[in-house]
Amino acid sequence: MLQIHTIPAFEDNYFWLIQPDTLSPSSYIVDPGSAHIVHNYLTQHQLQLKGILLTHHHHDHIDGASELHDKYQCPIYGPRSPRIPQVTHYLGEGDNLSLENVSATILAIPGHTLDHIAYLIETFPLTKTLASSVHLFSGDTLFGAGCGRLFDGTAPLLYAALKRIAALPDDTIIYGGHEYTLANIRFALTIEPDNAELQARQAIETQKRQQGIATLPTQLGIEKRTNPFLRCHLHSIHRTVEQISGKTLVTDADVFASLRCIKDRF
Repeated sequence: MLQIHTIPAFEDNYFWLIQPDTLSPSSYIVDPGSAHIVHNYLTQHQLQLKGILLTHHHHDHIDGASELHDKYQCPIYGPRSPRIPQVTHYLGEGDNLSLENVSATILAIPGHTLDHIAYLIETFPLTKTLASSVHLFSGDTLFGAGCGRLFDGTAPLLYAALKRIAALPDDTIIYGGHEYTLANIRFALTIEPDNAELQARQAIETQKRQQGIATLPTQLGIEKRTNPFLRCHLHSIHRTVEQISGKTLVTDADVFASLRCIKDRF
């Protein structure tokens, strides 16, 4: 059975370790910004690193890749980008990556950066008593109650990427790269102060953090009900963003672009 391990790092990063089968020590690390943190975790849990998966070029997601590659003699998978020379196996839209007994489909989701990709894993149980599951490793594109900043990407690109993610099944499990959820919820409540589920989520996530529990992964259905960046199609969001920005906004993409700018100044 597939198991995903959470490895906290730095002030707010998460590295995700994919163990395709709990009966095997083989594992794959997503966005390792530090080699020694990953190595220590592997040693502590008696796991073997078989591959490195990168979503984009930012240093806190890739800085441990070369050292891990050299130590474990494993491939580095990632987008074709001059800013990630460490990659040994390039991946792009629609490619499939075999991870032991599971397969990851590659989604190109530029916006946060132009080279950003995501890894989508869907498992199908051998028996009818077990449910299938969908897992998306979204890097810095989608967070709990928020989305990534725009660096070399554009608002239309990021909005299109988020719409593509939103079209996945509501029970898709989202593995974002950072623990930003509480800060994102505080902002979201300025956009939707009357969203009862958002209010309830703030209490739940606050309690988790007080207990040292990660707020990630999250579930897509929850994000669609509480994350304003996935709700730009709603008239209430449109109206609020127009009021705050002082602009007349025509399309949902316009609302998203203004909302992202408002968040940048929050």
